[in-house]
Amino acid sequence: MLHVRFAWISRFLISLGLLGLLTGGLLVLAAGTVSAQDRRQNAPGEFDFYVLSLSWSPSFCEEAAERGNEGRAQAQCGGRPYSFVVHGLWPQYEHGFPDYCQRPSPRLDRNIMTSMLDLMPAPGLIFNEWDKHGTCSGLGARAYFETIRKARSTVKIPPEYLELSEEKTVAPADIEEAFIKANPGLSNAAISVTCNRKRLSEVRICLSKDLQFRACEELDRRACRRDDVVMPPLRGG
Repeated sequence: MLHVRFAWISRFLISLGLLGLLTGGLLVLAAGTVSAQDRRQNAPGEFDFYVLSLSWSPSFCEEAAERGNEGRAQAQCGGRPYSFVVHGLWPQYEHGFPDYCQRPSPRLDRNIMTSMLDLMPAPGLIFNEWDKHGTCSGLGARAYFETIRKARSTVKIPPEYLELSEEKTVAPADIEEAFIKANPGLSNAAISVTCNRKRLSEVRICLSKDLQFRACEELDRRACRRDDVVMPPLRGG
C-alpha cells in the first residue's frame, strides 16, 4: 500500500517538476538518521548509565528444573543457598541499549571468570555478560568485572530476603519498597521488578557511571505488571 501511494505521489510530483526535491529530501533524512545512529550505537564507552540486574536465584532454579535443564544449572542450583545473584551490569542509553560492541570480543581470561563466581555463580553467564555487555562499557575485562563488584557492593539486600526459608507471595511494589528502605538514596524512579509468569525474576537498579543511584524512566515500562509474584525459598544449604 505504501509503495502504491508513493508511486501515485511520484507521478503527481513529476507533473509539477518536484520529484527530485522529494527524493533528495528523503535521502538526506535517511542519511541523517543513519549518521546519528552510527555516532552512538554500540560505540564502546558511549552510554548514559548502568543497570545492575539482580536475579532471584530460586526462581531461576525452579524454571530450570521445569525445563529439564537443572543439570546444566548445577553450579547455581546445587549446594550454596543463593538468594539474589548478579545477572549483569548493563550499559544503557536513555532510550535503548548497546550490545556486542566488539565482534569478536576480546577473550576473557579464565582467572577473571573464576574470581566472579561468588557473585555470578555460572561460568557461561560470566562469559556471555562480557561479550554482550562488558564490551560496551569501554573498560577492559578486569576493570569491568571490578566495576560489577563495586556496583553490587552499593546495593544492600533487604534482610527479609537473605534467608527466605518458605515460599513468599509479595507485591512487586513491596519488593521495591523493601529495597528503598534498605538503601538510602534509592527511589522508586531508579528501581524496577521483573517477573517470569508468576515468579519474581529480577530486581533492576539504575546507577550512574560513577555508581550512584539515578532515575531511569524507560526501565519502568518493562517492569512486572502482576499484582503479586511468588518468591520460591532458597535452595541447598
